[in-house]
Amino acid sequence: MMSGEPVRTDMLQRSKDLALRVIHLYSSLPKTVEAQVLGKQVLRSATSTGAHLREGKRSRSTAEMISKTELAIQELDESLYWLELLGESGIVKVEKLAGLITEMDELIAILVSSVKRMKGLR
Repeated sequence: MMSGEPVRTDMLQRSKDLALRVIHLYSSLPKTVEAQVLGKQVLRSATSTGAHLREGKRSRSTAEMISKTELAIQELDESLYWLELLGESGIVKVEKLAGLITEMDELIAILVSSVKRMKGLR
């Protein structure tokens, strides 16, 4: 994403692919109360990431695009938190979450860099 440009198609696809991976993770969680509560949290935050990016694609201004992108970053960071809890609580093996965590970290880095460019920062 460059200043004034809509969200790149590859970022939209990556965020959708991430959401689908989290949906599959949620479906595989144990049916315990703890697992379901944490799972619903990560499901909500990870799936809303792509929605924010899609909204940003239709932004009427750079400021609006920045706002939507920053919301996506917040949702990704929240998703990381819930994944950490799922792993550290022993509900899901940390190794099973490693790929999702890496993808979220990469998306955050890309989006933070994009926001800085849109704001004219380096």
